[in-house]
Amino acid sequence: MSQKFLIHFSGQDHPGQTTVLTGVLAVYDACVLDIGQAVVHETLALALLVELSAERDFAPLKRALVERCGELGLEVRFTPISEEALDHWLATQGKDRYVITLLGRAISARQLSRVSAIVAGHGLNIDRIERLSGRLSLAVHSGDSNACVELEASGEIASEDKMRAEFLAAAQELEIDIAFQRESIFRRNRRLFAFDMDSTLIQGEVIDELARMARVGDRVAAITESAMRGEIEFRESFRRRVALLKGLPAERVYELVGRIPLAEGAEQLIRTLKKLGYKTAILSGGFTFFAEHLKERFGIDYVFANALEMENGVVTGEVSGRIIDGSAKAELLQTIAEREGISLGQVIAVGDGANDLPMLNLAGMGIAFRAKPLVRESADHSLTHLGLDSLLYLIGVRDRDLEGMELSRVAAEA
Repeated sequence: MSQKFLIHFSGQDHPGQTTVLTGVLAVYDACVLDIGQAVVHETLALALLVELSAERDFAPLKRALVERCGELGLEVRFTPISEEALDHWLATQGKDRYVITLLGRAISARQLSRVSAIVAGHGLNIDRIERLSGRLSLAVHSGDSNACVELEASGEIASEDKMRAEFLAAAQELEIDIAFQRESIFRRNRRLFAFDMDSTLIQGEVIDELARMARVGDRVAAITESAMRGEIEFRESFRRRVALLKGLPAERVYELVGRIPLAEGAEQLIRTLKKLGYKTAILSGGFTFFAEHLKERFGIDYVFANALEMENGVVTGEVSGRIIDGSAKAELLQTIAEREGISLGQVIAVGDGANDLPMLNLAGMGIAFRAKPLVRESADHSLTHLGLDSLLYLIGVRDRDLEGMELSRVAAEA
């Protein structure tokens, strides 16, 4: 029978080490069954599972590797692998795989310990850990840095819902965000991002700002609170609030376009998604005049919102067409996906309110962004502590990828 060995190399990282080591293995016709490498703070950890034919003597290969490692300043360790151990390893290759992403202004040992304990408690094994964020400055607690660590785990889970609930509780306690995804071909091939607008893409609610202009802010707020208590359904509450805006001059309405700031990270996210070829959509219970402004500014592909009627230079207090409520958002999301020829598994939907839940639950990945408690608990994913650009980590984009894109842009413009 053939011989199997796990060979582990460690030490200071330098270019060309893998070439030298695999070159030695090649002389002895070793077959590489598995390989993994990581470099942390310029320190190399390289492991290879190799197979030698029964006719080959392992001792000369071992001596050659020890000699080369001495020249390279590396330590080497050899572990024989039994057929039983190999069979066990092969059996694990078909297990489900999951990705757990930790996001915060900084990642602490306490946070990693808690998350890894939840992973182990559900019988999963962590196979890979990688930092997606860039190098952190020494002032990691300054409030404007991003830290992201991604774990990949494998195994069988009795209840994904229970595990999500534990991650949500840990995230609230540890003041970080934790995203938990099943690894699949769809996770690596998202094609459409759909956003709510008010309090998601922008920092505020357009209708509340209009109400303040019309000096009916308190009355509009009272209707909103009544709707949140379930006393009035969304469409009726929306009509009542819009009716209170009657007579507001149109020029005052359009003043808001330059007054309400974007959410943190929104511009970076959307511009990056467009460069990467993603389709984008705004599905909003707000107003088209503001959503169309964002469409023109960023090249958003689809916009659906409520048309605020204006005649003779003033707001009529009515909306034209169908009111975009929660069910409408879900239907529109389905329609856009069909039009683009993509599955809902390739869709990411982002929102903050209860009327966003239908589309969040329909999408392959629904994200509650800085949302109300009920929405955070109901959505599969919740992000609170970083800006919208942190969504890029959830599709596997690293900070160094963005730096590379920026360098390419500068070079092209030079």
